[in-house]
Amino acid sequence: MLNLSVHCAIVNLMVHQTELLDRAFAALADSTRRDILTRLGEGPATIGELAAPAGMTLTGLKKHVQVLEDAGLVTTEKIGRARQCRLGTERLDDAMAWLAFYQRLWERRLDGLEAYFTLRKGTDS
Repeated sequence: MLNLSVHCAIVNLMVHQTELLDRAFAALADSTRRDILTRLGEGPATIGELAAPAGMTLTGLKKHVQVLEDAGLVTTEKIGRARQCRLGTERLDDAMAWLAFYQRLWERRLDGLEAYFTLRKGTDS
């Protein structure tokens, strides 16, 4: 029974990590949200400061910020009448790890393919 509960805990953790990764990539799929992250890389900003260069309404930009916040990429805090945004704690570590894994996988496959064609070319002579 203990083995089953450990297995379920591991599966639940994997599902949770997959959901976070899905949210991060979904958030990054939009150029406006990527622009918001780029701007926040320079330092905190209010919703109004983020909306102005994007030519968006405060309500429209707040929806984008909410998607980023749900993905853990941005945090917001109400300061007086303004909502201050900062880069979140997630920092894309999970997304970068996923990308690095698949980069290594494809590099190995392409190296294998290159070796195959190099060997094949040598036998055709």
